[in-house]
Amino acid sequence: MRDFDYIRAGSIDDARKHVMQSGAVFLAGGTTLLDLAKCGVAAPDFVIDISHLSDLAKISADGDGVTIGALAKMEDGAASPGIRADYPAVSKSLALAASAQLRNMATIGGNLLQRTRCPYFRDPAVFKACNKRTPGSGCSAIEGITRNHAVLGTSKACIASYPGDVAVALVALDAVIDLGGRQVAVEDFFLLPSETPERETLLESGEMILSIRVPRTPLAKHSTYLKVRDRQSYEFAAASAAVGLEFEEDGKTIRNASVALGGVATRPWRARSVEAALKGTSLDNVGAIAAASRLAMEGAVGHGANNHKIELAPRVVTRAILETGGLA
Repeated sequence: MRDFDYIRAGSIDDARKHVMQSGAVFLAGGTTLLDLAKCGVAAPDFVIDISHLSDLAKISADGDGVTIGALAKMEDGAASPGIRADYPAVSKSLALAASAQLRNMATIGGNLLQRTRCPYFRDPAVFKACNKRTPGSGCSAIEGITRNHAVLGTSKACIASYPGDVAVALVALDAVIDLGGRQVAVEDFFLLPSETPERETLLESGEMILSIRVPRTPLAKHSTYLKVRDRQSYEFAAASAAVGLEFEEDGKTIRNASVALGGVATRPWRARSVEAALKGTSLDNVGAIAAASRLAMEGAVGHGANNHKIELAPRVVTRAILETGGLA
């Protein structure tokens, strides 16, 4: 780490003013920032402490949805009775992330903004080429060990996967981020790498996440998050799926579906082809559900060691659908 100036923000407006300085970053839970500083990726000149702005830590619900403050702890979101009852995919995605110790420190806003766990990105001392760190330098991952890398949304400049869980659930449930001056759908908030992988979100200078709004819908009420990983805890997803279902009156025929994937793409990935194919399908027709789930991998490109994700992800989607329908 190198020396930096510490600034304790007095208000939201104060925080936004200070973060406009070159080399300024926010400090909330600190679980990602400290990691990046230790490995030499982050070297801020100014650290703007917003952890004490209690208005940003509230979770409040009404008849139309739930608003989750950016500084709400992940564990508080996971344990919230209202979120568990009406937005189970959000609760489960938070509960399956990281470890209990980290969830009690990490904020939901910070979790949305976490950087990739690509080892080539996080080891600048050994791997000099990384377009996320140094635009135009190349991508060490493409010719490296790719087992944990993305198969969807990749480009010649970057194949790093987005590591988060709750963002996947929020994308599936049509959540919206409040940036103060504007509202942005979580699905649109994250950018594809294209030729500019160093820019990962729509955040502009001086903006900060204030809260996330999840609408109350039948899809949100009947939702789940399924995460498959190499070990049971403290591990990132090899493939994950957030699924929300709305049924016809028979309780079996799918009227509407919402599906998003994690662990397999460069950003949280909405699988709209799967959603369209599921409409009118009965939960009894497992073959049709599996066929629809395979559409999740449209356009997928494997890079050798991560080819297994192209087979794994549709299976995770199928299982999540059946689980949401009470059949798994």
